[in-house]
Amino acid sequence: MSDYDAAVVGSGPNGLVAAVLLARAGRRVLLVEQADAFGGGLRSAELTLPGRVHDLCATVMAMTALSPAFRELGLGVEPACPEIPAAHPLDDRPAVLVHRDPGETAERLGPDAGAWRATVGATASGGLPLLDMLLSPLGVPGAGPGRFRPHLSAPLRAALFGRYGMLPATTLARTRFRTVEGRAVLAGMAAHSIVDLRLPMTAGYGLMLAATAHLTGWPLVRGGSQRLADALVAELLRLGGEAVTGHRVTTVKELDADTIVLDAAPWQFAADFPAGYVRRLRAFRRGPGVFKLDWALDGPVPWRDPAVARAGTVHVGGTLEEVALSEAEMFAGRHSPRPFVLLVQPYAADPTRGGHTLWGYCHVPNGSAVDMTEAVEAQIERFAPGFRDRVLARHAMTTADLERRNPNYAGGDIAGGLSTLGQFLKRPVWSLNPWRTPLPNVFLCSSSTPPGAGVHGMGGWHAARLALAADSRRSG
Repeated sequence: MSDYDAAVVGSGPNGLVAAVLLARAGRRVLLVEQADAFGGGLRSAELTLPGRVHDLCATVMAMTALSPAFRELGLGVEPACPEIPAAHPLDDRPAVLVHRDPGETAERLGPDAGAWRATVGATASGGLPLLDMLLSPLGVPGAGPGRFRPHLSAPLRAALFGRYGMLPATTLARTRFRTVEGRAVLAGMAAHSIVDLRLPMTAGYGLMLAATAHLTGWPLVRGGSQRLADALVAELLRLGGEAVTGHRVTTVKELDADTIVLDAAPWQFAADFPAGYVRRLRAFRRGPGVFKLDWALDGPVPWRDPAVARAGTVHVGGTLEEVALSEAEMFAGRHSPRPFVLLVQPYAADPTRGGHTLWGYCHVPNGSAVDMTEAVEAQIERFAPGFRDRVLARHAMTTADLERRNPNYAGGDIAGGLSTLGQFLKRPVWSLNPWRTPLPNVFLCSSSTPPGAGVHGMGGWHAARLALAADSRRSG
């Protein structure tokens, strides 16, 4: 492979963003993907029955519309927004519904209305300036090429957010919220972090995610997440780039390009890096894994509270105490008998996927080989009696299955590394430019770099800008 200004290895959302931005800057770009389809975490496939479209990993695009990277790209895929972004069913009372309107959500929380407005509502009111800064945590005004320059109001908004966001989710829930409903819904949001909810900064994950439900409504891509990947590849080709599937890159030495961007877990290329950098990489901790299930159903999930059927995302786990216990068990290396289950009902927003398909996963220890199907379905059945009777077919993926489909998901870790406070900025090493490697023309852009997991493309956005700046210095 030769005659390219830049080569991008891996076609997840970060790699795709990097490839397109480099091509838009006039570089001749080669995109290389080892799988037989582009997209990484954006891939879709018929996992259960013919004609049923399932997303292999990412489905809900909470961050895509808000990300500076995708705002700059301006790609026109069609969003599908559910009537209700998220729901959290409970045993003995109506489900908590997170509406697009923060006021309506707060009103339905009764005694916790004020707490919701002061925490989630305040985060949402920070709008794009706050979210831009949280998605570019190392970006400070005047910091040079490749860094994000936030709105002048962003530091103040971030400081106000940090007042609650740096707390453990359990602490914020118990000190600010009084009701079972308010505490439970915050726990469900925070559990997306795949971290013990008693640890610092888990409240911040919950607040930011809940705020995005108010800002974007948690859209899906109509027809499947693969369409977003396909749109990015099409844009790259339109700009004169090339894209190859089915080729595994094992060393950067085989890529004859001025610039190399790796949308990959950095340890996959450890043999290319100096020994000192590799030692620092080994200190980077991988996160827990997930056990994923996809179902083909003969109708909608029969929720005990019918309102849950209108939600795109459903957090299944019960009370704050139950969700926190499940995540603590997982974090300690054990399998919870009543796991927190993250479900997505694509049919609530998108009728184009061939019928009633359901997507879900629970968190498990990294590398787990345990089949959690029974435990997951028991949790769903708990809040939706008769669910199993609706199942026409199911498809399960253990942590090993996920890693086989995507080597970045080492041990089933879909977040690219542990998402604790210590590793929020240390991704994968402590550095003001973590997207840069010791090799002058090699950059990292996977979710193992800031700001971490999610379909936001910001790792690719930063890496591409740093690469372009380095290229300009070489040329000058």
